[in-house]
Parts: sequence; structure tokens; C-alpha cells
Amino acid sequence: MFKSVVLALISVLALLAGTVRADDSQANSVVLLTENFPPYNMATDGKNFAQESNIEGIAVEIVRQTFKRAGIGYSLTLRFPWERIYKLALEKPGYGVFVTARLPERETLFKWVGPIGPDDWIMLARADSTIELKTLEQARQYKIGAYKGDAIAEELTRQGLNPITVLSDKDNARKLVDGQIDLWATGDPAGRYLARQEGISGLKNVLRFNQAELFLALNKETPDAVVARLQKALNDIRAEGVVDKILGNYL
Repeated sequence: MFKSVVLALISVLALLAGTVRADDSQANSVVLLTENFPPYNMATDGKNFAQESNIEGIAVEIVRQTFKRAGIGYSLTLRFPWERIYKLALEKPGYGVFVTARLPERETLFKWVGPIGPDDWIMLARADSTIELKTLEQARQYKIGAYKGDAIAEELTRQGLNPITVLSDKDNARKLVDGQIDLWATGDPAGRYLARQEGISGLKNVLRFNQAELFLALNKETPDAVVARLQKALNDIRAEGVVDKILGNYL
């Protein structure tokens, strides 16, 4: 009788332990959202919706390796537009979005893991353009194209430069070549990569007006322990050369 009670108790404890582990794993699972932002994140078929293995890019590979090393579950979806997925990560616990610039005005809105990669802000002009810039203020007289909802567009708007925005940044490459805009405010290396996808090369960098790093932004309700595990995992794979190897495969 006593033996039967002990065995039953052990079974119950094992079941409870399994439930706790399952609950812990579920609690630590993150819904990750991203967008088409080559070469950092992109759908393998170039469309504006993809899931899991149908998404590739520098940041995608780094984030996958980071979560794997940290032992934290995740789901990954690429959606459009950026403003929508940014808002979801901002408002919904358990969500995260990448890649995004870690700006002072965003600092307290999220919890951050990174940096994942560089994203200098530049002004590109056509190959035959005579535009020369030394300061951002000098760009005010020109028609500037930017990506709606992006940190670059927000900063230009804040400074009163009134950029002409589009829902897909690669559209600016064609608008620049066609003369619809004089300058394209974009990230480096993202802008050049997007231009090559459109068959456009030889664009001139006439101004580098900010140096930024791109991050994974997690909803601010994300437990600090989860953020710390992810940051340590990213630091570890960077120290082991994994990040540099991934960058080298794309750039």
C-alpha cells in the first residue's frame, strides 16, 4: 500500500514538473515579427508575407542563432507594412520586432537585444548628379525620398526636411533614377542592396549623416531574465565569430 502511494506521488510530481517546464517554455516563447528589409530580413520569394523557413537575411540568421543558443522558443513571421508590426510589438506582451534603430525616443518603449548590425544613414544621388552635400541642412532644397515609418524618415520629418515617403524603400531606387526625387535617404548597406535588386548600380553617396546600429526590440513586458539570456547568447556567438561569418555571406 505504502509503495503504491509513493509511486502515485512520484507520478503526480513528475506530471507537475512537466507542466511547469511546458509553461516556462511557453512563457519564454516570443512572437517575432519582421519585414522585407534586405539584406537584413527578406522573404525568400520576395513577397510581403512569409513565415519561418521562408525568411532569410543577415538579421534573421543572427536572431535564429541567438534564440537557439539561449534556448528560448520563438515563431517568426514577415509582414507588411512596418508601422503595423512595430505597433504590435509595442503593444502586445510576448512580441518582438527586428531590425530597428535604438533611438533615444524609443529607449523606454522596448527592451533591447543587440546590436545586430550597422545601419548608417546616407543620402544617395544618381550617378550623374552634381549634388554635393556637407551637412543635412544643405539637403533641404532637394526632393528627398524615404521609407514611411522608418527612423530615417521620422528624423528628417522632425528636422523639417519633409521627405516624400513610400511604403517600400526599394521603390525609392527607381524614383531616384527616374528623376522623381533628387536624393534617397536610406540605410547603408540596405539601400545599395535594394538598388541592386532593382538592377540599379552606380548611385553616389553624397552624405553620411548618422551612424546607427540595428537591434531586436522586445515588448517592454518581456521578463528581464529572457532579455539577459538573449543578450548573452548574442554576445557569445559574436565572440565565436558566428556573426562575422553571417555578415560575410551577404556583404
